[in-house]
Amino acid sequence: MNIQEYFTRISYNESHKDADLQTLTVIFQHHIQAIPFENLSMHCGETIELDLQSTYNKIVRKKRGGWCLESNHLLFWALQELGYDVCILGGNSYKPAERAYTAEMNHILLKVVIKGNSYIVDAGFGGAYQAWQPLMLISGKDQPQIPGIFRFTEDNGTWYFEKVKRKHYIPEQSVPFTDTPELGNIRKIYTFTLEPRHINDFQELNTYLQVSPENILQKKSICSLQTTEGLYALVGWTFTKVKYNYMEDVDLVQITTLTDEEVEKTLKDKFNIVLENKLVP
Repeated sequence: MNIQEYFTRISYNESHKDADLQTLTVIFQHHIQAIPFENLSMHCGETIELDLQSTYNKIVRKKRGGWCLESNHLLFWALQELGYDVCILGGNSYKPAERAYTAEMNHILLKVVIKGNSYIVDAGFGGAYQAWQPLMLISGKDQPQIPGIFRFTEDNGTWYFEKVKRKHYIPEQSVPFTDTPELGNIRKIYTFTLEPRHINDFQELNTYLQVSPENILQKKSICSLQTTEGLYALVGWTFTKVKYNYMEDVDLVQITTLTDEEVEKTLKDKFNIVLENKLVP
């Protein structure tokens, strides 16, 4: 494994001699704009191995993406190589359908400490809930970014991460809408504690997610990538392009249904992914 090869993969060619916030922010943005959040392996007969060398080969050498366990593990390695004070944390994601957080830890995120300040760095959430910059670990403070306003609140050692939602404008529909207006405009994302974790703490989860029929990652093939203006997402045969803050506090959302042939072409053109095995969306 070679940090220079990782930099080439994420198209980063600036100085990295200082393990400071500015360098972290730029590397993070390159990472999320180059490495898709995707679970395509599960839908083309590949097993996802949760060890660093396998993840490195898949994402860096085969130019694939990965889910949180892979993308954040790779980023953890890269930041350690660069001299950052970084540790792995575990999160419990929010399930809107059940209006509850998962009982079991099912997400991985990173905490980076710079000059005594802690930041949460998470390159593995994908879609519209992906932050674009490291977030200060501070309770109750609104942190506006291009994707929206993010916020942490802490209660008795448990941290809650949420985002203020924006309205969507879909050209095919004449009125802007929000997906669940009755729930208000706050979207809960996940909870976590500051207990340091090791990648091996997620081995069972990695296996479970690949065999459990009721989890969303089994039901749908997902690939999303942050762009300079918003994001691309391919879920099954549905391709969505989002442009953030297209109008004041409104995101532009364009949705297309693809054919099987177009799925393959879209993966290559928009996500720079060429699969070795046949994808069954």
